[in-house]
Amino acid sequence: MITGMPRIAIAVHDFSAVIETFRDKFGMPVIDLSETSVDSLGARLAMCVPSGGSNIELMSPAVPDAPLSQSLQGFLDRRGEGLFALMLEAPDPNAEAEDLIGRGLNVIPLMEGASGRDIHPNSTHGVLIRVYPVNSFTQEDPMNAISADPPGLSGIKRVIIAVKDLARAREVYGTKLAMPIDEPTIDINRGVKSSICRPPSGGLIELVSVEDQSRPFAEAIGDFLKDKREGMYAVVLQSRNPETAEIALKAKNLEVTSSTDLPGLMQVEQQFGVRFLVEQG
Repeated sequence: MITGMPRIAIAVHDFSAVIETFRDKFGMPVIDLSETSVDSLGARLAMCVPSGGSNIELMSPAVPDAPLSQSLQGFLDRRGEGLFALMLEAPDPNAEAEDLIGRGLNVIPLMEGASGRDIHPNSTHGVLIRVYPVNSFTQEDPMNAISADPPGLSGIKRVIIAVKDLARAREVYGTKLAMPIDEPTIDINRGVKSSICRPPSGGLIELVSVEDQSRPFAEAIGDFLKDKREGMYAVVLQSRNPETAEIALKAKNLEVTSSTDLPGLMQVEQQFGVRFLVEQG
């Protein structure tokens, strides 16, 4: 049984730069795990642990012959920096893997040194999913880990996955992964058909398909599907005071724009290939 979505991973080339961006510009507490992760996994890892929602894991290849490093490098070579994997949790990942195989998902054999199981993107609409044990990361916020005047951004409240066929995607995430999922609705303002998947803990998973490509959001989703095919399109963060957050982000030389079709939603310029949307919350 899937019990939550604890984090989403971003693959990058420059590990130091990504830590600096999330800590000093986004104002998120960041725990650098690379001192042990290079030796144990062959990759540099760090965890952003803002309050609320899901964490953001930062990953960079380090040891060329290590399986995780090879996986990250392959992703970077194919698609460039960006959203690499969506992490889920289950009490026993290996037992969960057997159930998922029985439901028709393409579960990859256990990776050397890994504590979780991977589901191939070819059976999850372009998303690499990793199933880890419950409470797979529990380290607390580090002290003095953020810059002055942080913009007050939450963790990931929602990840948006762009799909071509919403009905088939709902079957994967609602039936095969056995997570609670809402009935599909048409969002006239965004021009998409949407269905929200609700893991028991962590952020939400929103599946969207194009309904009216004359709307700016739907047009962007359509362009993404043409360019990168299906997959994770954006992550949504929240701020109690978006106007204050916008001022703080711009003061750190980040470009922030308001959505033309979605009042109250702003988009931060892509960082390391990732779209960040910020809403009131």
